[in-house]
Amino acid sequence: MSQMNIPKSSFPRIVIVGGGFGGISLVNALRKSEVQVVLLDMHNYHTFQPLLYQVSTGGLEPDSIAYPLRKVLQDYPNFYFRMAKVEEVRPKKGVIVTDIGSLDYDHLVIATGSKTNFFGNENIMRHAMQMKTVPQSLDLRSMILENFEEAILTDDLHQRNALMNFVIVGAGPTGVELAGALAEIKKGILPKDYPDLDTRMAQINLVQGSDRVLPAMSPIASEKAEDYLQKLGVHVWKNVRVTDYDGSVVKTNTDLEFETATVVWAAGVTGTAVNGLSVEDCKAAGNRLHVDEFSRVKGYENIYAIGDIACMNLADYPYGHPMMAQPAIQQGKALGKNLIRQVHGRQMHGFSYKDKGSMATIGRNKAVVDLKNVKFQGVFAWFVWMFVHLFFLIGFRNRAVVFINWVYNYIRFDREARLIIRPYKKK
Repeated sequence: MSQMNIPKSSFPRIVIVGGGFGGISLVNALRKSEVQVVLLDMHNYHTFQPLLYQVSTGGLEPDSIAYPLRKVLQDYPNFYFRMAKVEEVRPKKGVIVTDIGSLDYDHLVIATGSKTNFFGNENIMRHAMQMKTVPQSLDLRSMILENFEEAILTDDLHQRNALMNFVIVGAGPTGVELAGALAEIKKGILPKDYPDLDTRMAQINLVQGSDRVLPAMSPIASEKAEDYLQKLGVHVWKNVRVTDYDGSVVKTNTDLEFETATVVWAAGVTGTAVNGLSVEDCKAAGNRLHVDEFSRVKGYENIYAIGDIACMNLADYPYGHPMMAQPAIQQGKALGKNLIRQVHGRQMHGFSYKDKGSMATIGRNKAVVDLKNVKFQGVFAWFVWMFVHLFFLIGFRNRAVVFINWVYNYIRFDREARLIIRPYKKK
């Protein structure tokens, strides 16, 4: 037995670090093969990150977008899960070191995903809110609601406006979807919850460093999304870059400043690196590991990386694939097949990404969808967005709960989960 109480096996041991989209896809691809699989993650659940913004805004409870990792593995023979934080990889010894012990491996797969990128700005990192994990989303939900509870108590108009002023930095899908959800809360829920507070004074500001929102999507999708946001009352600031935030005032590269108690940082991500891998040989832009067409980390024979942490420089994607769910899912599936081929002494196949398009929702009946040969917006796009997200959720219960919540919220124009379960205080 190893230090993690993983039994010895005659099968090759594949250790997977990370239970995100890539890790789960790889697990499913290996389920019928003659290998021993050990999945490591700091949490005992998989998070469906595209819907975190709905947790932050009270549309969904977190247990409807999270799924137990042990339940994913429970029907697979010779599969094990350990809740652990990886501290270091020792490639020469074929060992991975964690906070619960060490484990040797035959093949190691890094699927640690990404984290918020503050571009080295310590002040912003200290004071801004993130939305990459379930705990962070719950903290943001609590803070939003606490701000209104505090606003109703203060007689200081200046302070009240700051408490009801929200600044979202970054107009990618996360920023756009969060801004739209907050705008709908301001319009449909706040006047009922706080009749003795002038909620019309609440402001939602979306700040984008480039000249359009959703820059990774088509120009028509960007234009339509901005039009939807403005009709919802969101203030969209383009070509504005946030340079500092001290907890009360946001400074930018222009004369524009915002007095606010809440800044949500959605301006970029960076790979969640693992100590012990050679930086010179394998690190690519964005703190990502440089991999070849087989997802093998350059410089190593039996270490692989998939998903956000991996940068695969192919002809069609010279800067790596988009840091989204689909590349991670497809890379996990392809790597699973390649590992099985390798175990049986067969030739591995190079990865080829099938772009299935991109989409974003801006609120009720408002969404934009870019597919390979067609682009559309509006109500139909909104239904497509909902169907796709329901389809990729793990577990029948989660799909059913999310669907029922969406139907209820649509009919009642309500968000029942606006609860301060655990109060959040800024450090």
